[in-house]
Amino acid sequence: MGARCSKLSVCWWPPHFKSPMLENGAAADDGSGVPVFAEYSLDELRVATDGFSPERIVSEHGEKAPNVVYRGTLFSTGRTVAIKRFGRSAWPDSRQFLEEARAVGQLRSVRLANLIGCCCENGERLLVAEFMPHETLAKHLFHWETKPLSWAMRVRAAFYVAQALEYCSTKGRALYHDLHAYRVLFDVDGNPRLSCFGLMKNSRDGKSYSTNLAFTPPEYLKTGRVIPESVVYSFGTILLDLLSGKHIPPSHALDLIRGKNYLVLMDSCLEGHVSSSDGTELIRLASRCLQYEARDRPNLKSVVSALGNLQKDSSAPSHALLGIQHDKENTETISLSAIGKVYARADLDEVHEILENDGYCEDERATFEVSFHSWTGQVSDSILVKKHGDSAFQSKDFATAVECYSRFIDTGAMVSPTMLARRSFAYMVLGKLQEGLSDAKKAADISPEWPTAHFLQGMAYLGMGMEPEGHEELKQGAALEAERNAGTRTV
Repeated sequence: MGARCSKLSVCWWPPHFKSPMLENGAAADDGSGVPVFAEYSLDELRVATDGFSPERIVSEHGEKAPNVVYRGTLFSTGRTVAIKRFGRSAWPDSRQFLEEARAVGQLRSVRLANLIGCCCENGERLLVAEFMPHETLAKHLFHWETKPLSWAMRVRAAFYVAQALEYCSTKGRALYHDLHAYRVLFDVDGNPRLSCFGLMKNSRDGKSYSTNLAFTPPEYLKTGRVIPESVVYSFGTILLDLLSGKHIPPSHALDLIRGKNYLVLMDSCLEGHVSSSDGTELIRLASRCLQYEARDRPNLKSVVSALGNLQKDSSAPSHALLGIQHDKENTETISLSAIGKVYARADLDEVHEILENDGYCEDERATFEVSFHSWTGQVSDSILVKKHGDSAFQSKDFATAVECYSRFIDTGAMVSPTMLARRSFAYMVLGKLQEGLSDAKKAADISPEWPTAHFLQGMAYLGMGMEPEGHEELKQGAALEAERNAGTRTV
C-alpha cells in the first residue's frame, strides 16, 4: 500500500490534525530533507505540545517580550519540532509577523535549525522549527558536567556558525538578533546549528537587536540602528565565549588583548590541549570582529576562511567531538513493512483505510474470547449499535463512532479487539491521545499477537512525544507482522 490518498481526501480530517503541507499538495520536503514552510493551526500546535504543557518547555526567556520554546510532536507527520510561543504583547502586527516568518521559512541550510512553519491565530504568534536534541552551545560550554567542550569542537562550532551567518547574508538576511551561545544548538549528529529564531525581529517594537547591552554592537548603542557588520561584532562575542568558557564583556577582553594579557582569556580547561599559535589566531580573529568601528571589522567571507584554516580533526564526526552517544534510532531506521511505516508517520488516511479493509478479521481469530456465531437475540440491540458505529467510522464521523462503540463495549456483549482498535484510532483523530493509547493497549491484551494493536500504540506514543516507547511498539508490531506473514505464531 503506497502513500496515495485516492479514496480519502485530507480535507475531512479535523483542523488540529491537518497537515498544511499535505493540504497544499506539496511534497513532504523540498529535497533538503526539511519540510517546506507551512502555516499550522493553533489547534494542531496545542495538540503537539499537550496543551502547551509545562513539561514540554525547553526554554523560556525575555522580559520585554517573554517567550517560551516547547518540544512538540506534530501528529500529522510524527515529526518532533521546537515551537516558540511569543508573549501576548509581542508582534502586534500580524501581517509583519507572517511576512517575516515566510521570508525566514524560505531559508534552508544544514547549518541552521530551519524554520518549517508558523501560526498566527487568535492573537497567538508561534514559530515551528527543526528540533535539536543535544542542548545548546551555552550548556556544553558553561554548564558541562563530565568534561569540558574540546578545542576541536569549539573551533568547529565557530566555523559552522560563521557559515550559517554567511549563508543568511547571501540570502538577504544579514541581521541576526540577539546572537549568543544559547542560539547555537546541536542536532542529532552532534553538529552545531544556528537557531532560525534570531533571524526574526522578536520584540514588542520589532526593532530590538540584543537583550544584553554589554554585548551589543557600538553602532546600535549610538544610533539605535544596526548594519550588516553588526552581526560580525556579535559573532566576536561568541568567539570570546568559546575561548574563555565564560562570558567576558568585549571591552574588557579588548583591554586584555591590547595589554598582551590575552592568555588570561583562555579557558584553563584547554591547557595542554591547544597550541599557542591556534589560540593566538582565534584571539586575533575575535579582536578584529570586535572593533569599535564597523569598517574595521572583517566580512563574513573572510571570517569563514580564517576559521576554515583553524579546523582540527576535520574528519572526526561531530558526535565524537561532542562526547555524546550517536543514537539515531527513529522510525526511518526501524525495519518496517509498508503498513508499519504508515503508522510510524501517522498517515491518517492510510491508517483509516487499513482498519477498514481489515474488517473484523482479528475478532474471528480471537475465538478464545468470543465467537460471532454464539450471539443470541439478547444482544440484537447491541449488534445494531455496532452497525451504527461501523457506519459512522466508515463515513469519518469519529465522534459518533466513539459513542456507538463505547455503548457496545459497555454492554459486555462481546470483547472485540477490532472495535477497541477502531475506537483507539477515532480517539486519536479527536485529539484524545491518552484514551487512544489505552484502547490500543486493551486490544493488545486481548490479542497479544496482533500487529495492529502495537502499531496503534506506537502511533499514540509518537503523537505524545514519547519516541522511545513509540519506536519500541512499532518494532514489536513489525516483528509480529513478520511472524504472521511467515505463517508462524508465537505463544
